[in-house]
Order: sequence, then C-alpha cells, then structure tokens
Amino acid sequence: MERVRSVGARRRKTRAGVVLTADMIVDTALRLIDAPGGDKLSVRRLGAELGADPTAVYRYFRDMDALLLAVADRLIGDALNDFVPQDHWADSLRYLADSLRRSMRLHPRLAHLRAVRVTAGPHEMRTVDTGIGIMLNAGFAPADAVRHYRDFVDTVLAVAAVDAAPLTDEQEEAEQQAWSRVYASLPAGEYPNVHLVREHLPSMYNSAFPGTVEKLIAALVAAAPSR
Repeated sequence: MERVRSVGARRRKTRAGVVLTADMIVDTALRLIDAPGGDKLSVRRLGAELGADPTAVYRYFRDMDALLLAVADRLIGDALNDFVPQDHWADSLRYLADSLRRSMRLHPRLAHLRAVRVTAGPHEMRTVDTGIGIMLNAGFAPADAVRHYRDFVDTVLAVAAVDAAPLTDEQEEAEQQAWSRVYASLPAGEYPNVHLVREHLPSMYNSAFPGTVEKLIAALVAAAPSR
C-alpha cells in the first residue's frame, strides 16, 4: 500500500530515539482521532504522543488541515484495498460504494471531512482513476464518464457520512421513537399524507444508503450506451 511521502523533510529522531516520518505522524494522528476525545486533536497532543516537539509536525505537513487530508487519503487507500473489480461494471460500482461506506463507518470522526474535501493524494487519485475507468468501461463518453463518476461518488460519500455520524444510545433511541411513535401518531386532519403511510414510517430510520446506490446504478445502466 502506498504511504504518504514528505517532500524535503529531514529525518530526525524523536526524544524516544525514533526516526520521525510522515507515515508515523499520519498513523499516530489516526489513532488519536479514533480514540476517545479524538475530536480535540491538536499539534501539542500529537507531539506528546510522538515523543517529539510539536513543531516537528510542521516539517512534514504545512498545517493541521494538510495532516488531516493526509489521514483522509490514507483511509481512502485502505478502502480501495478492499476493492475487487467485478465482471459487470455496475457490480464494480456497488463494490466500490460498499468499500467506501465500510471505511467511513470505521472512522466516523473523519467521515464529514472525506465527504466534503479533496485530498489530491495518491490514494484518492487512484480511486478517481478506478471510478472513471468503470464509467468508461460502461461505454460512456469521456465527458459523461467524468460527470457520472462525480455524481455517483459525491452521493455515495454524502449518504455514507450520514450513516457514519456517531450517535449516543439515547440519540439512537430518540431517532427510532421519532419515526415509530411521533410521526406515526400525527393526526390525519393536519398531516393526511403522513397519516396514510404511518405503518411504513419506522422504515425511515433505516439507512438510505442501499436504496440510493441502487437508484443511482439503475439510472446509469439505463443511460449507458449498449455494448
């Protein structure tokens, strides 16, 4: 698997006698983000964990934003490592979508970042190349392949980020109760349409990811040139 490479950074030892590298910083940052309290990641905390002066991080990453993008790119690489091209391009899209979703659910604190930012890192580049390749294999013209890939991956990442959003047990219970009790008991006089489908409302709590992905793929299959 490719790793983040620092450019022009000198390899120096930490106070513990370990040679500091960009990969080590990314690994440590990811571990801290996933740990309790990881939403408060700071250069000071990162330096303490590395056994190095906090400013050492800036020899490898220009700021914390660049470091977070490098961490996000690492996770994209991890997700793509699970990807296996399928016999039919539509199945390859399903596989790619599921791989990205699994990765985002494993690292929920980084899900929003991954959904809204471009890392321009090596793993994201490889994923973009793979996704556009799937669209080209489906027979779409280059401009259409790019457009369809953008629509597909942006939707996948957005819905996956919603799935990955961390909720407490109390919040989960409140969400379920909202659909199964609050909405299901709305009066027909004021909310006729909701009242008409009240027995189906609990399904609103379920993830929209599978249905959304299938609708996207069905639309792409219908639009794909015959081959």
